[in-house]
Amino acid sequence: MPYHRADTSAQADKLSGIVEESDLYEGFAPHVETSEIKTLDFYNLPKQTGKEPALRSFTEIQQLLQQNKKRDVKNILRENSWPINSPIRSQLWPALCAQHLTKQNMLDGFYWEMVHQVFGTTELSEKPIMLPAFVDATHCLPYHLTSTGRAVADRIVNVLGYDCPDITYSPVLYPITSLLLHFMSEEEAYLCLAGLVGSKEKTFINQTKLQHEVTWKTVMQIAKKHTKSAIAYFQRICPGQKLERVFMDWCWWILAGLPFQHLVRIMDCYFHEGIKVLYRVALVILNLFHKECQSNNEWSPDNIKNDIGNALIKFCKKIPVSPAKLLHAAFSIRGLSTQYISRIFIKTEMLLKSRSALNSGSKQLIKSRSSDNLPTSQSQVNIQMMSHTLTIREGEKSPGHRAIAMGVYPIHNLKSQVCKNEDLFTLWSWLPVRITMYQPVLLYTTEEHGCSLTTFYVRVEQHEPTLLMIKTCNNEVFGAYCSSRWLERNVKDDKGQRQAYFGTGETFLFSLYPERAKYPWVGIEGDRDLGHSSELFMAADSKMITIGGGEGQAIWMDENIRFGKTDACKTFNNPPLCPSGDFEIRVLEVYGFVGV
Repeated sequence: MPYHRADTSAQADKLSGIVEESDLYEGFAPHVETSEIKTLDFYNLPKQTGKEPALRSFTEIQQLLQQNKKRDVKNILRENSWPINSPIRSQLWPALCAQHLTKQNMLDGFYWEMVHQVFGTTELSEKPIMLPAFVDATHCLPYHLTSTGRAVADRIVNVLGYDCPDITYSPVLYPITSLLLHFMSEEEAYLCLAGLVGSKEKTFINQTKLQHEVTWKTVMQIAKKHTKSAIAYFQRICPGQKLERVFMDWCWWILAGLPFQHLVRIMDCYFHEGIKVLYRVALVILNLFHKECQSNNEWSPDNIKNDIGNALIKFCKKIPVSPAKLLHAAFSIRGLSTQYISRIFIKTEMLLKSRSALNSGSKQLIKSRSSDNLPTSQSQVNIQMMSHTLTIREGEKSPGHRAIAMGVYPIHNLKSQVCKNEDLFTLWSWLPVRITMYQPVLLYTTEEHGCSLTTFYVRVEQHEPTLLMIKTCNNEVFGAYCSSRWLERNVKDDKGQRQAYFGTGETFLFSLYPERAKYPWVGIEGDRDLGHSSELFMAADSKMITIGGGEGQAIWMDENIRFGKTDACKTFNNPPLCPSGDFEIRVLEVYGFVGV
C-alpha cells in the first residue's frame, strides 16, 4: 500500500518526535521490498511534547570515531532516533562495524575474489544454493528483502562460512546479514559481518553451540537478578514449565518478534556496543510483558501458561512502546556493567564445560593431589592432536625473547628453568583448550630480565592471558594462569577510582612440586552466590602483585620479585602453595600466547 507524505510524517512524529522531510524509501538498498515496510500504530503512547534536538550527521559521528571517542559515539547512537528511512545508515553501519575488523587483508575486491573462488563466478545464481551447516534453517529471516536480496544473503553467508571455517553454529548470523543488506551493498554487508565475527574486544555473534548455550543461560541468570518479579510470575503460573525452554529463544524475541522500526534502532547501538545491547532489550521485554500480563486480558495466565515462549514473541510484534522508549528503558537498567556480564558469562561457560567433561567420563584434572592422575600416554596424544604448539624449543635469542617452533613431538625441548617436561605436560592439560591452540612465548624471566616489577609490567602487561611459573629457593614450583591483562590494574570505575581486583573465573592456581594440584575458581562448582571474596582474582600496583584473595592471598610478590608469601584463599579454596607460607623466588617465568 503506498504511503502519503503527510501520513508518514505523522507516524514518524508519533514514533520519535521527528518529522520526516524526505521520501519514505530513499534510505534503503535496491534489493528491499519497500512496500512491505509499514509504520506502526502504538497504543497507550503519551503524546510527544517540546521540540526534539536536531539529529547528528554521519560526518559528526565519523569525526568522533576517528578520534577514538567511543563513549561520545555510544551516547549519540542511544539518543538519536533517526527515521527508519534515513540514508545515514548506509554510511553509519559500515563505519561502526569497521571498528571491529581485525583482518587487514580485506582490500578492495577481496569479497568478489572470494565469491569467484567459492562459486566459480560472480554472477548471482538463479537457483537456490545450499546454506552452510551453521545456519538455522528455521530462522533465515529475510525481513523486507526481495528474492534477489535473499539470494544475495545466501551467497554472503556461504562465503563467510568458507572464509571462517571455525563457525560451527550461528543462528543469528543470517538475520543480521539480512538487516545489513537493507542499507548497503553486498560487499559492504560482508565486510560488516567479517568485522562482527572477528571482533576481539566485544562479542557480537556467537559462533558455536557452546557459545550459543552459554549466552542464553547468561541472559537467564541476569534476568533472575534484574527482572525478579517477572520471573517469579512466570514460574507461578507455569510451575511445570522450565525457564530454560523460554530463554532458549531469547534472541528471537528481538530478531523475530520486534517490529522492524524497533529492530533497526537497536542495531544502531548493537553495531557499536555489542551483544550487551540485546541483553538489555531482552530484560525490558520481560518487564513490559509482565506488566501487560497484569493489565491486558490478551496475556492472561490462561492464554499464555501453555507456551510463554511463543506468547513473548507475539507480544513483541505489537510491543506497546516506541523504539526510543524501549532503548531508553534498556539503557536505564542499573548494575548491568560489561564486567558483570562477562563474569556471569565466564562462570556459566566454565560450569557447562566442567559438566560436559563429567558427563562424558573425561578424566580432566580439576584438583589432583597425587601423581596417579598424571596424563596418560594416550591423553598426551590427545593434547597433541588438539594443539600444534606442544613443541617448544630454544631458538635464536633476541633480547629477552625465545623463539617458539611448531612441531610434531611433545614439549621435550623447552628450556625452562622452573618446570620439568613431565610437569609441563600436566600444566598444558590444565590450560583452556582454546589456549593450547596458540604458540607460547616467554615474555619475562628473572634469569634474563632482572628482578623488577617495573620490568615485569613493561614486558607482560599487554598480554592476555599469561602463565606465571615460580620456583622458590626451596625448589617448590607453583604458579597461576591469569586470564586478564595486568594492564587492567590501571582501569578506573565510573567514579574514577582504580579497581582493586580484576580478572575472570578462568584464572586458576597450580602446584607442580612437591605436590601436583590444580585449584580452579570456586565459582565453577555451583550456581550459588559465593560473595565478593570469591572473585578476587588478580590485583597489582607499583609495590606488589597478588593472585587470589579472601582471608588470605594465594600468591603475593614484592616489588623486587624476590620475596613472596602464599596463604589459603576463598577465591580458589587452595592451601598455601608451599609448606612454609613464605618463600624466596629463585626464578619467575611468565609466558604469553601468540595470536590470542
